[in-house]
Amino acid sequence: MDNQSYNQSPQNYNQMPPYPPQNQGGSKGLAIASMVLGIVALVLSCTGWIAIICGLLAVIMGGVSLGKKMGGKGMAIAGLVCGIVALIPAIIVITTAASILSELGI
Repeated sequence: MDNQSYNQSPQNYNQMPPYPPQNQGGSKGLAIASMVLGIVALVLSCTGWIAIICGLLAVIMGGVSLGKKMGGKGMAIAGLVCGIVALIPAIIVITTAASILSELGI
């Protein structure tokens, strides 16, 4: 028998090194922007147009972030909910102001 075959370990010269772990969650930028805009819309919900713009952007960005399964799912949901909740009083303020202005003839 050949003693060399027992003492040598197999060498794999063609084996590639393992890849570094990939970020599975993706970018959290849209989720963060959605949450920030949703909070801003909530704070400014009595101002009317600013709240509607921020609220709509929060809803859109949160929906896109959830639809593409990007990172920051909780922040995207928070932005979506805050944006929707902020839209309700903003729409009420705008319709009330428009009604008052039309009654005054302005």
